[in-house]
Amino acid sequence: MTTTPPARETLPRFIYKIETGGVWRAALDAGRYTGSPDDLRDGFIHFSTAAQVPGTFEKYFAGKPDLILAQIDTARLGDALTWEASRGGALFPHLYAALDASAVVWTKPLASSPDGTTRFPSEMT
Repeated sequence: MTTTPPARETLPRFIYKIETGGVWRAALDAGRYTGSPDDLRDGFIHFSTAAQVPGTFEKYFAGKPDLILAQIDTARLGDALTWEASRGGALFPHLYAALDASAVVWTKPLASSPDGTTRFPSEMT
């Protein structure tokens, strides 16, 4: 269900993708990321805002090894980026195209500490 997004000036400049390191490295070597199996099934690449990353991590990725978090510059995504209602009615960013590697600002490893908590990069905005 597509929802009218908030005004462009209120949208976050950066969005985030959690992926396994091996898949991510292969995608960047190819110059583009076409999505996870879930993305391919749904027909778009799922992203999260900085505020949504912890919930996405807990729901789909907690306990999985070799994870990365990628920061993506929304200004480089064009009209293929939409905002759609998802978990709890919140608007999530979805990309209806392959992600060009040039839109990736940085990647950082994600891992749970021995006590089970996960630290997210302080650079998330």
